Amino acid sequence: METKTATTVFEVMASEARLAVFRLLVKHAPEGLVAGDIAQMLGIPKTNLSFHLKALVHGKLASVEREGRNTRYKANIPLMLETIAYLTDECCASHPDECRSFRAASQVAPEFLPPR
Repeated sequence: METKTATTVFEVMASEARLAVFRLLVKHAPEGLVAGDIAQMLGIPKTNLSFHLKALVHGKLASVEREGRNTRYKANIPLMLETIAYLTDECCASHPDECRSFRAASQVAPEFLPPR
């Protein structure tokens, strides 16, 4: 991942509402959700939600598909995983023992951490 792409991801996710929407879309991957369901589940007015969904799509964190009268949004799971890998790629590169202790201290299940 290029730094410019990572910066865009972080800028888009720097909103509590967009982060909540993205996490909800991740939870409902790969099917995604229609905009009305997202608004109802998160209690976000549709006009505000539209603004946040456009930002997620523009930042490539979500895709959009028309389904008749509805609009379905899906999380870009590959981009999410690339972002995680970008953040953790060189974790404690010169101190692997420290990295192992950080992993042990984290509450993240080992299967979700990149191999080291």
